[in-house]
Amino acid sequence: MGEQAVTGAGGTPTPQQTPAATGEAAAAATGGGTATGPTSAGMTADGAPSAPADVSGAGMSADTTPPAAPAGGPQQRTADITAGPGGVMTDEVGVVTGELTLRTEWADGRVTLRVQYKDADEWYVVTGGRAPLADPSGLDAVHTVAVGLLNRPEG
Repeated sequence: MGEQAVTGAGGTPTPQQTPAATGEAAAAATGGGTATGPTSAGMTADGAPSAPADVSGAGMSADTTPPAAPAGGPQQRTADITAGPGGVMTDEVGVVTGELTLRTEWADGRVTLRVQYKDADEWYVVTGGRAPLADPSGLDAVHTVAVGLLNRPEG
């Protein structure tokens, strides 16, 4: 914020004034007791929170612990898709076409996309469908993107 001229009656500048002290400053200046009402914005001088802030009706508290990460074991998502023109290229058998099932798997910090002909037993790795994914919570996003790219029922 910049400085602003304050004028009195008749357009003449008024002398600078010190704002009235309030809260703890007023108590210290007058030698009185402690101030009433809130004296901080939820933080103490050393940066530690003074107390959890209740956000009633929002279903949360400002000082809550984040939910635990999903178990580190293998996880997967599946969706039925229809391959678009040209099909889906796989490492094992080349192009697969038609009605397929897409499975997005996460294990050991890696995500893998696999497809199979709908209701078949064999799964094939989608070419280029392997990547590092440190946090398994990203599995849903990867699966959603993969379905969006590979599912082309209109051609």
